[in-house]
Amino acid sequence: MKQSWDQIFEWIIKHEGGFVDHPDDPGGMTNLGVTRKVWADWIKRDATEADMRSLTKNDVKPLYKKWYFDKVRGDDLPAGVDWCVVDVAVNSGPSRAAKMLQKCVAAKQDGAIGPMTLKAVADQNAEKLVGQMHEVRQKFYNDLGKPMFIKGWTRRNDETRDQALDMLGDY
Repeated sequence: MKQSWDQIFEWIIKHEGGFVDHPDDPGGMTNLGVTRKVWADWIKRDATEADMRSLTKNDVKPLYKKWYFDKVRGDDLPAGVDWCVVDVAVNSGPSRAAKMLQKCVAAKQDGAIGPMTLKAVADQNAEKLVGQMHEVRQKFYNDLGKPMFIKGWTRRNDETRDQALDMLGDY
């Protein structure tokens, strides 16, 4: 829902944290959850380490809105469900987030949220859908075989579910 965006962005930034360059992270150099490649694509030039280290919340907010929230049609999803889907989009890509949602609502898993997916979402109980998204996401993480990240991913998934459940009925 439209009213959810500012709160969702704050939660994204809390989850994503600051500057990291973990050798086991395929995304490489990252700040505020934005990889160097994503930032370079956004600014349409190579991103230096200095660029990456100097990113601010205000710099990345429009990117998160356009490339993640809007891509999964956050404004068209029920409050709570929007947060679950957007956080998966940020963490694993908008197409994967859409496919997870589509799996939960028994819609065609094409990776793009359109009218048929939105109708299927509208026909579901939001609380049940939040729980299903949590389960599908956790299975995805468990199947990745990355034990060094599973504790953090599980914490994030659990926190997102709990926040999403708190959002139900707030908007």
